[in-house]
Amino acid sequence: MLNSHLLNQVLLTFVDNFKEHREDLSAALLTDQKYLWFGSDETSTIERLSLVDANKFTDHQQFRVAEFISLPAPEDQEIDIEGLAYSDYYLWFVGSHSYKRKKPKPDNGDAKNLKRLAKIESEPNRYLLGRIPLIEGKLFSSCPHPQKPDVQLNAAKLEVTNQGNLLMTALAEDSHLGLFIKAAIPGKDNGFDIEGIGVYQNRIFLGLRGPVLRGWAVVLEIELEDSSPGLLKLRQVGEVNEVYKKHFIWLNGLGIRDLYVDGKDLLILAGPTMDLDGPVQLYRWKNGVNLPENVFSNPDFVQDIPYGVREDHAEGITLFQDITGVPSILVVYDSPAKTRLVGNGGVIADVFGLE
Repeated sequence: MLNSHLLNQVLLTFVDNFKEHREDLSAALLTDQKYLWFGSDETSTIERLSLVDANKFTDHQQFRVAEFISLPAPEDQEIDIEGLAYSDYYLWFVGSHSYKRKKPKPDNGDAKNLKRLAKIESEPNRYLLGRIPLIEGKLFSSCPHPQKPDVQLNAAKLEVTNQGNLLMTALAEDSHLGLFIKAAIPGKDNGFDIEGIGVYQNRIFLGLRGPVLRGWAVVLEIELEDSSPGLLKLRQVGEVNEVYKKHFIWLNGLGIRDLYVDGKDLLILAGPTMDLDGPVQLYRWKNGVNLPENVFSNPDFVQDIPYGVREDHAEGITLFQDITGVPSILVVYDSPAKTRLVGNGGVIADVFGLE
């Protein structure tokens, strides 16, 4: 599919043993005008590439989240990182917080596949929401704030609970989202599924791929504070002493696949909630970081993003104008077309101009 907004394509080169995971990139973030950070929905690591020229990023460095934050489950169980954000020398990341359903396999018989399709799993590492100090392209467990030497930056995560974490415990009683959580509906079945994070000052915005409620997508707004070393708790925000705010936004029936805070606006990558090919669109939610809770909003449509047939599903966006010199975004894809794969470790991402 041709797109008049396509400015450029960028080659991302990972190490060869990352070969399979270049096909499941789920989050992207540009920092310091030269580092590109990525999350994969199949690992428990964060990846970093460095700028070589305007069209190439390489020098793959891999950071194990477990080096900075204690994981609730073994490291070989995926975090399913679906969003990355940067604010005040912290790299923020969020897992999907979703249940998953087993896929039928082509080489199985019907009886075996019926059992697989009935199996729903919850993996503790998917319920991670955390921050890691980020200074000049490097991650730290703890370090002084570069501008405030008396302030210590520390890696931390939202406190884990039997329901996943403190946010999931609170949302289980929510009038709109609670039933989806209590019923353990998998993310790809229009169940609860976080797929984007944006940070503005002390506020964190979480975009839900699902559930989409009668066509309306949901953004959650929370604030966190330290509770003990390495742990965060929810602050009371919004009405009636709740620990989260809800925003309902119209994306033409689509769910949220990624978020990016651009000034006081939120750029939203929208796509199908279910496991199917369908419209992928970019929206700008003007002044989204300051809007009241529990209202219905209509973000501005920006442009369509191309998608393929069972391939090229846009999953992650980041502003890219520091590289191009013009308003633009970089888009990375889950299940990229084979024509995007280069050698054993390369994959091509797209750069689109922003109107």
